[in-house]
Amino acid sequence: MKTRDEYVAKMKSQLDEMNAQIDKLADKSKSAKKEMQAKYTQQMSDLRAQSSKANAKLDELKKAGDDAWEDTVVEMEKISDAFKHSYNYFKSQL
Repeated sequence: MKTRDEYVAKMKSQLDEMNAQIDKLADKSKSAKKEMQAKYTQQMSDLRAQSSKANAKLDELKKAGDDAWEDTVVEMEKISDAFKHSYNYFKSQL
């Protein structure tokens, strides 16, 4: 496994990239048909909530003691995977 600092840097980079991609999708969704706007707005809100949750977990990961590190990594992976899945699903809708 990567060192703690490498893992945190990798996850931060991934989250930053996902957030940049979400911003691009938000712009793209604005050109969607009016009847789809409410759905896209809700999905975008859900993505932003997942992003916040992932960033909060990353902060927790940074502060985790050695005894909680492994469990926190597992939780971070689950949150990150769910976030990526939701992003990909939303992207496929546009």
